[in-house]
Amino acid sequence: MRIGHGWDLHRLEEGLPLVIGGVAIPFEKGCVAHSDGDVLIHAVIDALLGAAALGNIGKLFPDNDPRYRGADSRALLRQTVSLLPSRWRIANIDTTVVLQAPKLNPFTDAIRANLAVDLQIDIEAVSVKPKTHEKVDSVGRGEAVEAFAVVLLESAES
Repeated sequence: MRIGHGWDLHRLEEGLPLVIGGVAIPFEKGCVAHSDGDVLIHAVIDALLGAAALGNIGKLFPDNDPRYRGADSRALLRQTVSLLPSRWRIANIDTTVVLQAPKLNPFTDAIRANLAVDLQIDIEAVSVKPKTHEKVDSVGRGEAVEAFAVVLLESAES
């Protein structure tokens, strides 16, 4: 087995789209980013790359490369999955999104479904937990959103 941990954070600004787990979330603020700013998928990509010892998202999809300007993070996730050595398969993923507002519980089923499709795993192996920062620090003041992901890879030979 191999375990990978991922984390990402993006500033929020008015007038930008808020995309989390491939789901457009209705809100007046969105992520400042080179790509579509999907903080959750970025954390998942880093967790996968970490578990497989393949580097990090900045190495694979650098933010100074014009090919990734406005990139669809779900496409980047699918590309990352294709890079995993065939001896490993994704057993499960556990994620946390920290965002003061809006509330994400109404969107977690759609987010889980997107992740399951892109990771090529059963939806029952995908966990998405929304949290707030109780109005503490930049996330709690609504200035940023962050996400954490833990991925378990297991031998495909078992």
